Amino acid sequence: MGVTRDVKKAIKLLRKAVATRNAHRTVRRTLATRPRLTPRRFRIAVYFADGAVNMYQMRQWYRPLQELAERWPVVVMARNSLGAQALLDDGALPVAFTPSVTSIERFLEAQDIRIVLYVNQNTRNFQMFRYGERWHVFINHGESDKMYMTTNQYKAYDRALVAGQAARDRLSRVLWDYDVDARTIEIGRPQADHYSGELPYTPDERTVVLYAPTWEGDRPAARYGSVASHGEALVAALLATGRHRVIYRPHPRSGVVNAAFGEANERIIQAIRAANQKDPSAQHVYDDRPELGWQLAAADVAIVDISAMVYDRLAVGKPLLITRPADPAAEIDEGGYLSACEWLEPADAPDIVAHVERVREDPEAAQRLAHWVAHYFGDTTPGVATAKFHAAIEQLMASWEEWRARSSS
Repeated sequence: MGVTRDVKKAIKLLRKAVATRNAHRTVRRTLATRPRLTPRRFRIAVYFADGAVNMYQMRQWYRPLQELAERWPVVVMARNSLGAQALLDDGALPVAFTPSVTSIERFLEAQDIRIVLYVNQNTRNFQMFRYGERWHVFINHGESDKMYMTTNQYKAYDRALVAGQAARDRLSRVLWDYDVDARTIEIGRPQADHYSGELPYTPDERTVVLYAPTWEGDRPAARYGSVASHGEALVAALLATGRHRVIYRPHPRSGVVNAAFGEANERIIQAIRAANQKDPSAQHVYDDRPELGWQLAAADVAIVDISAMVYDRLAVGKPLLITRPADPAAEIDEGGYLSACEWLEPADAPDIVAHVERVREDPEAAQRLAHWVAHYFGDTTPGVATAKFHAAIEQLMASWEEWRARSSS
């Protein structure tokens, strides 16, 4: 068994190496056909060291960054060839392919980067931190109460743009000697000002239920995924009623670590296809498209795991259920919204229809949601978060100018 496992691992690594090498060549060829980046044009860089599998972290920022670029030109520094190819294919923002430290230095010499934004905690971020005379700012890829949101890595950044007071409270409670007031800036959820995407179905009398689970996690403390523990049972129950429409949006990393998790995900997808073949009017949706927004706004009820999706949905102010992790080792911070949320236990998944109706009819739901929305995101009036995001960038740019003036005098 050990030899077989080692062979499979070796084959997997070889395939990954070949794909990476081919992508590297493709990126070089693609960039050779495009105009070179104008020297000294860009003031803001988004540093992205991941491959295509984590592109969802970048894509949710496209619209806010495109709007910001109207004032301050923005470029993405891509370290991974597969990620770079995905960025080039999307065509949302200019891309600089900087796979090596030498290429990073050449890029910085050619541009006037004053702010570097980071959407995740990739360990290769550390390679970029060596370059001073610019702000290193963590903008994250969502708001949640996962352990990821209180990692000590926050201290590595000059500033962190956070959603609201809940994030500040969380960081103050967990991080030692971290000046939250000085090192964080509240911006709400700018992505919510840019929810996009057309409905892939025709609305009717059916109750629309969004099921958006996270992946299985790479360690026991982060095993929040519910596809294997809840997913098959709850989707089967909803598909059987004839009164519900399921939007299934699994995490793009589903099954990356645990093959059984990936197999459960595939069975759910097949069940949705079979239900649509049996009744085309059902128009159930397996959603693997990059845009996120319409799903959150369109669903009457959302079922999500402990992840940023909880808080993306929370900002919409409509009913949601949160799956209780089946693994007791999964860390749950019940000091915030999770102390007052509607939990869905694994054993309750087959009875999901009753739970969906219950949360829809809860007369106190609107009041509870309004309280928690304000705590996590502040003012969610359309446009306010975008204004806060722009103001934070302007504040950092002004501070950079002041520092440069002092250092050159």
